[in-house]
Amino acid sequence: MATPVTLSANAARQINTIMAKQGIDKLLRVAVEGGGCSGFSYKFDFADAANDDDLLIERDGARVVIDEMSLEFLTGSEIDYTQELIGSAFKIVNPNATANCGCGTSFSI
Repeated sequence: MATPVTLSANAARQINTIMAKQGIDKLLRVAVEGGGCSGFSYKFDFADAANDDDLLIERDGARVVIDEMSLEFLTGSEIDYTQELIGSAFKIVNPNATANCGCGTSFSI
């Protein structure tokens, strides 16, 4: 069965780098919250463990959890990590979003 949200190799590599630099073994939690300039915003945080209703995604040792409510907005998405001249950041490539803000952290459906 295909995972409803995927994790790119770049994102997995960056998650592993962050965990190694911080000296921690946690999961990256990705969530969707109301707010932001386009209606919804992405939130990235650390979690000690997955909750019972979380989707757990693993790639190359990196682990990401997404709660059930956020998954409704993220199904079909890819979590990526991009490095550009203006900075580097985790990026959600979300086919459900009808509009995105310029900074890429909020979207509308």
